[in-house]
Amino acid sequence: MARTAVVAITKNGIGIARKIKERIPEVVIFAQVKHSDSGADITWFTEQTTALMQNLFKSYDSLICIFSLGAVIRLIAPNLVDKKSDPAVLVIDDKAGYVISALSGHIGGGNALAKLVADILSAKPVITTAADVNETIAVDLLGRDFGWTIDDFHNVTRVSAFMVNEEKIGVYQDAGEGNWWRAPLPHNVTIVNSLEQVRKPEFKAALVISDKVITDPLVAEKSVIYRPKSLVVGIGLHWDTSKDVIRSGITDAFQQSGLSMKSIRNISSINRGQKVKGLEEFSSDHAIPIEIYNKEELAQVAVPNPSETVKKFEGTPSVSEASSLLSSKGVLIVPKQKFPPNLTVAVSRITFPQR
Repeated sequence: MARTAVVAITKNGIGIARKIKERIPEVVIFAQVKHSDSGADITWFTEQTTALMQNLFKSYDSLICIFSLGAVIRLIAPNLVDKKSDPAVLVIDDKAGYVISALSGHIGGGNALAKLVADILSAKPVITTAADVNETIAVDLLGRDFGWTIDDFHNVTRVSAFMVNEEKIGVYQDAGEGNWWRAPLPHNVTIVNSLEQVRKPEFKAALVISDKVITDPLVAEKSVIYRPKSLVVGIGLHWDTSKDVIRSGITDAFQQSGLSMKSIRNISSINRGQKVKGLEEFSSDHAIPIEIYNKEELAQVAVPNPSETVKKFEGTPSVSEASSLLSSKGVLIVPKQKFPPNLTVAVSRITFPQR
């Protein structure tokens, strides 16, 4: 669970905080030392609440404040940055009648946390974000549970406004999980079969779910583009292949194929008995995991471009194509490409169950 701090400044608040901790043991309770009962389950603070809140705002993913909404607003206001980085903030009154999602309700998870805490306290959750109260698609959260990322946030606010105002929205998808929305879709949302349809004036905006680079400026301008984790990059390399060679090769392969590197789920390669430094460094630098397979497993995979030379040195006719196919359980979309001095790259697309 995300790191969550609960701040209480009254005796009633401390009791409420402990009820929350009973059900969510991971939370950390902070309470004023003047109310201390020496309980080891609470961090008793002595500094000014202003200083405490400033520190917690920067170091926790969620804050649950058991005091007035006005006071919370004044305390957090100097620390606000943007909705992509600010923590979720909940406000609970001193009698636990209401749990208000006050900040970062969507991206920060405040709305979901408010509902959970309200259930624990038998309180009423207060949610004000338009997508939730209108029960429509939350544009900034679509696919988040699957690990999708938004390619560029510049259109999110505008498209969200079109969504909640029930303007006509087109949805195009050619990659990723298909079960991202419960049936039926909102009446103003239409699934389309091509990007050309997205261009039609009848659609004020669009949601595009793709691992391909969108080159049509009109489509890009009216859309929020989501990058599902749908691609596996197979790598063949030597012990001394550097992370820079790997990065350059993958970047070139993706540019030539019109694919987005934001859709890479993982890298795959052969088990060499110990870690390859360049591959490990690339993985760490870009936060892309590695899946490794033994040569016997790779030798069983049918590939379009087997190599006798690779078989001689690696014990399998293919590393990049075979490992990407084995890892993705999908379809090879970029056959093996060679990059000097000693790198091969292949890309497979994962096949997801659709709606």
